[in-house]
Amino acid sequence: MVHSGFSLTLARYAGRRFTLTTFLTLLALTGLISLFDFIDLLRRAAAHPETGLAHVLEITALHVPYYVIYILPFAVLLGGVICFSRLARSSELVVTRAAGISAWQVLVSPCLCAALMGMTVSTGLSPLSSFCYRQAVQMDRTWLQGRHTPDDTSFSDLWIRDVGQTPSGHGGDTILHLGSLRQQGTTLKGQDITIFQLDGSMALLRRMEARTGVLSGRVWRLRDVLILSGGRHPYRQDELCLPSEFTTETLRMRTLPADTLSFWALPGVIKLLRHSGFSTIPYRLHFQGLLALPMLAVTMTLVSAGFSMRPAGRGGIMRMLAVGVTAGFALFAVSKIAEQLGKSGALPPFPAAWGPAGAGLCLAAALLLHLEDG
Repeated sequence: MVHSGFSLTLARYAGRRFTLTTFLTLLALTGLISLFDFIDLLRRAAAHPETGLAHVLEITALHVPYYVIYILPFAVLLGGVICFSRLARSSELVVTRAAGISAWQVLVSPCLCAALMGMTVSTGLSPLSSFCYRQAVQMDRTWLQGRHTPDDTSFSDLWIRDVGQTPSGHGGDTILHLGSLRQQGTTLKGQDITIFQLDGSMALLRRMEARTGVLSGRVWRLRDVLILSGGRHPYRQDELCLPSEFTTETLRMRTLPADTLSFWALPGVIKLLRHSGFSTIPYRLHFQGLLALPMLAVTMTLVSAGFSMRPAGRGGIMRMLAVGVTAGFALFAVSKIAEQLGKSGALPPFPAAWGPAGAGLCLAAALLLHLEDG
């Protein structure tokens, strides 16, 4: 009797084989990349005799979660190719099709496992990756660059949007232009500061120019301030205190690369930077990329299945596998090109992150439909 319904036993079997193969592939690829990273760190450590092998090993280990996030799509692709090609060579796929079970029913479980792996990496591993990578950067500065004290961060020609208290007592935007800004601990020191205070309707209330200013405790302390206000002659003040919502934390977030921030921290950072007038494109792009990672993992699963579920008796297996791996790498290259277009502003973050995964998913599904149904 031919039974064409969904088989839970088959789903567990296919999902277990796919997950195990993908996990082992992920370990192998991560180990290979970590080995090259370790060799490069050893080369750099040779110039610092005080740096021991334990420091190099620790930095290498701290890099591992960061690498896993980017290796996952490749691991899914190669793991799927290995898993499905083994099922095809052992004639297990032939038996399932003879029992009236289609390739789509076989792929339900692997696709769900791939999506779950993508969700786990995006939501669970990214916070660990963020923490470990920042620790690795600090250790790199200390042991491989010889910087045993935190660096002062300096900026020039910086524009900031702040929310302070307007002269009328109502909240409004404050636009600051700083010729130079230097961060020392929790204090910001600026020079050649120009401040435009706006009311709620974005009308200019007054303009202030100060030679120097210090931000500490959410208050700008400006010195030698020239104030230009409507209806009054320009006048000077030796010192002026201006409330501010801008903090050193905002500036620190601006200096952090987007891919070192966790999935859960990105929405708050995006909101904070947008509030301060900084560009949020890299952070929104990275956030959308983490959201799209489960879809990308499913796409890689279908790509690997489309090129490796061919019955062994038809011949040309190695050629099909090579084409499948090439197609997966081509999809990765397209996603990176879209990412660069997104960073440049040519594409909005959402289509830049989701477009390649969505297009690849449609093409892989079309290929499977052609191979399954003709």
